[in-house]
Amino acid sequence: MQMEIQGIYAALATTSIEKAERFYTRLFGREPEDRPMDGLIQWRDVAGANIQIFQNKENAGSGRLTIVVPEMDRARRSLEEMSVDLTDESKGDYGRIAQFADPDGNRITLAEPPARPFSR
Repeated sequence: MQMEIQGIYAALATTSIEKAERFYTRLFGREPEDRPMDGLIQWRDVAGANIQIFQNKENAGSGRLTIVVPEMDRARRSLEEMSVDLTDESKGDYGRIAQFADPDGNRITLAEPPARPFSR
């Protein structure tokens, strides 16, 4: 019998839940939906994904998150308005990526979808 899965959350560690909440509230454009316990906040259905931010000083800054955006240039302008610096872009036949960090140093990659489908 296969396990029934109701949901999946990506999780990032932070040294300061308050600082992380301010950052991700601006990034996602809304407050977290849940505060299930001390030191844990959650956003549900961020473009189909669920995100948890949890207080954990030992692991803060070692997380990775990829956000797919329809237009890199528009995403870059939005982040600049938040005073977030994106790295230079890497471009290839199958899209563009750029990176930035949250206040703890967790690495966030923006990825613009490929202009053409991947070859199989």
